[in-house]
Amino acid sequence: MFDFHARLGAGPDAAGALLAAMDGTGIERAAACAGGLLDLDRLSVQVAHGGRSEVAADNERTLALCAGTGGRLLPFFFADPCRDVAAYRAGAARFRGLEISPAVHGFRLDDPGVHALVEVAAGARHPVYVVCLAHPGTRTGDLVALARRFPEVTFVYGHCGHTGLDASGLAEIAPLPNIVAETSGCYTVVAGLALRRLGPERVVFGTEYPLQHPRVEVAKLAAVPMSRADRHLVMSANACRLLGEEETWTGPGSATGGGTRS
Repeated sequence: MFDFHARLGAGPDAAGALLAAMDGTGIERAAACAGGLLDLDRLSVQVAHGGRSEVAADNERTLALCAGTGGRLLPFFFADPCRDVAAYRAGAARFRGLEISPAVHGFRLDDPGVHALVEVAAGARHPVYVVCLAHPGTRTGDLVALARRFPEVTFVYGHCGHTGLDASGLAEIAPLPNIVAETSGCYTVVAGLALRRLGPERVVFGTEYPLQHPRVEVAKLAAVPMSRADRHLVMSANACRLLGEEETWTGPGSATGGGTRS
């Protein structure tokens, strides 16, 4: 299994804690981003009512923590469009993807800083992870407009929408082949709907660790009916394709032999 959306918490052993959770659930690799920028009370207020936080992700820490995992954790750059364009442009080659969060940094998806970040992502061939909200400028339709502007970039629709039950959001992204849905936090019925509306090639498994234990998300997708071939796409192969990784893993925690990172 390949977790497309995990976070590194606080503390010096954040990578070790994530790897232990992965090992206990059978997850081999994960895309990892900085976490814990806001406490849950502040984050929930901004999700519900909007607002901006002047918090900065320690992307150098993310790089350092991932570097010590033998390729099991792949670092994403967590960017504030108001101030991180130059830093992302300078360091993009060291990362595997980009995350932007209107919930944390309080921007609109049509902000010029967002466009500048996505232009860098296009050049680096990075997927862009986005969680939409219900506020003007951050809705699913705004992500659709961004994806139309940058058809060469793959956007990852975090949590299958902003409520866990965002069926209409899946309908909005369905015509855009460069938007894929990530499943952490949504209901099983929505994960199943994503498979039907987008096709299994456009759905990726994620956990939102440490806010959600990986066992919960693995059990959730185990309850969603799908063929063995489709499950392989969702749980591993799609993430590998988006991140340029070989599907077979030989690093720590692997029970099988095979290839190496491409």
